[in-house]
Amino acid sequence: MSFIAAALRTPVAPRGGALKALLPHELAHPVLRALLEQAGLKAEDVDQVILSNALGGGGNPARVAALAAGMEHVSGITIDAQCAGGLDAVALAAALIDAGQADVVLAGGAESFSRRPLRAHTFPDGREPEFYTRPPFSPFPDADPDMADAADILARDAGISRVEQDNYALQSHARALAARDRLGAEIVPLGGLDHDSFTRNLSPRLAARAPVVSGSVSMVATAVEADAAAFCLVVSQRVLHRLSTVNPVEIVASSNAGGDSRLPGIAPVRAVARVLKKAGLAPSNLDAVEMMEAYAAQAMACIREAGLPEDRVNASGGALARGHPIGASGTILACRLFHDLGAGEVGICAIAAAGGIGSAMILRRGVEPNRT
Repeated sequence: MSFIAAALRTPVAPRGGALKALLPHELAHPVLRALLEQAGLKAEDVDQVILSNALGGGGNPARVAALAAGMEHVSGITIDAQCAGGLDAVALAAALIDAGQADVVLAGGAESFSRRPLRAHTFPDGREPEFYTRPPFSPFPDADPDMADAADILARDAGISRVEQDNYALQSHARALAARDRLGAEIVPLGGLDHDSFTRNLSPRLAARAPVVSGSVSMVATAVEADAAAFCLVVSQRVLHRLSTVNPVEIVASSNAGGDSRLPGIAPVRAVARVLKKAGLAPSNLDAVEMMEAYAAQAMACIREAGLPEDRVNASGGALARGHPIGASGTILACRLFHDLGAGEVGICAIAAAGGIGSAMILRRGVEPNRT
């Protein structure tokens, strides 16, 4: 069995905002240190650091972050599963622990949209390099849409109007504003910021004036590019008694799945079905749901298609009210769920990624603190 004993993150700031000067490892290492301090662990207690990063220029950011946090003995594992990577990192940590290969793993993601490197294609004929903003997510150009275009297609297929999308985004901001004080418990202040700076009061009138991104998808209903880091302290049952934290959440099951790369936003539906089956649960059994809001249309379609209880989704707001630091977003969902689950409650987090990838994870908090 594996458990999340603690979960923390930085504030989420839009690209060019309060965290614009920080590289991924500079976003990550304060969170790593804070988790160890909160749990009463030393750097040498950590077996591995797993870090998701989607926009970096290579190398091994996990190793760099581990070094910055004083963990010279840790090799570091960096993964890239785009938006799903932060949740997949936590799942990989659980797999290491369940396999008996580790007892303490720091798993999460860090992304700096502000400091992302320039990337360019080179050519064998000696032509000048050609810069690009994103790599292909499918070998077939006609099955590799722009994410906003794919969200618009999904909205049309699901019969979701612009007004419905915008209203969903307004609700996300309103919930996040109402929860601001409570959200402070999971945030490690950084760059002079102690809250998610994009969250704001929005009105239907303002939303109606927002520019169109694609078809029925407006800027209001699209998560902004952002900078942030988030990590979970994942541990085996045998080390729980050593920790300062109490009443951790059990990682009950996780799943990832591939889907139609032309409709990447709906891919979590398959992952949700798989993980619920693994855990022997029905959607009605869930007390809390954290669904990624890269686009309002994507979140709404996934909630409906998966049969998730709408009144239990993103109770404290979602990415539309925070921003989308790609490699960290999945971990932020797990962090949110960790802090929102009450005693005896079970919840799910799910996220879509470019290329038609979906990941999901079920967490359960015990009724009493686990000190065995």
